[in-house]
Amino acid sequence: MTTTTPRTEVLDAPEPPPPAPPAPRRHPVRVVTAAACALLGSALLAGAAATAWSDHRAAHRPLPPDAAYRRAASLWRSAPVDGLLPPVLDAPDSGPGGADRRWTRIALAPDADCAAALPADWRSVLAATGCTRVLRATYTDATRSSLVTVGLVFTPADSGAMAALRGRLTVPPAYEYADARRAAWTAAVSAEAPAVVYAVSAFADGRTTGTPVPAEEAVREGATGTVAEAGLGHDAKAAADRVGQALTALAAPDAVPGAAPSKGAAR
Repeated sequence: MTTTTPRTEVLDAPEPPPPAPPAPRRHPVRVVTAAACALLGSALLAGAAATAWSDHRAAHRPLPPDAAYRRAASLWRSAPVDGLLPPVLDAPDSGPGGADRRWTRIALAPDADCAAALPADWRSVLAATGCTRVLRATYTDATRSSLVTVGLVFTPADSGAMAALRGRLTVPPAYEYADARRAAWTAAVSAEAPAVVYAVSAFADGRTTGTPVPAEEAVREGATGTVAEAGLGHDAKAAADRVGQALTALAAPDAVPGAAPSKGAAR
């Protein structure tokens, strides 16, 4: 038996890798150009961000009172009709004896020319201020026993001319029921917009009551008569107040906590 010594193979050592080629040398002009482009891009982005932030702040910055007042003159066409004449008017504690009241809109008029929507005595009073447009809606209470027409009369006048209207406005017109049925009424000049807010109430059953009574008289403690005792003075006053508040929320949202301007047409 013979013993064979295993052969030991001698492996050649691996060859070292070839040296890496030298990195290309950047041209100084290209380096400067690339840096300048990067800085310019950053500046443009920063400028765009600053402009967007400035525009955002400007859009949410409250207008000066006089500018807000002038802009409110166009609310009849720029605001949603449901913002100016809401589908439902809630008036807690505003009825006789502090009862809660609610009215639902049952008739909505298209915005109208002043000559078509207002009686001659109103047009005469508004001759000094001008008259742009009239919006009207009629509401009924939860029992459907009364009706209330509420109107907004927009003008192009300044606050001084509008203030001169106070105390000069007469019984406003009804809408969707005859003027002969009018029972109680009120009309007020808005402090936040060149507009008059009015309301006139009536019995839903069609009865007439004679000369319409100013709502301020019908809601006085101890007031007597059919109109006062039926709460029609409360109806006219509270409905006008609610629509006036809706107008204020659109014309001067800072005056109403939580209010925000709305967008859309009033037609």
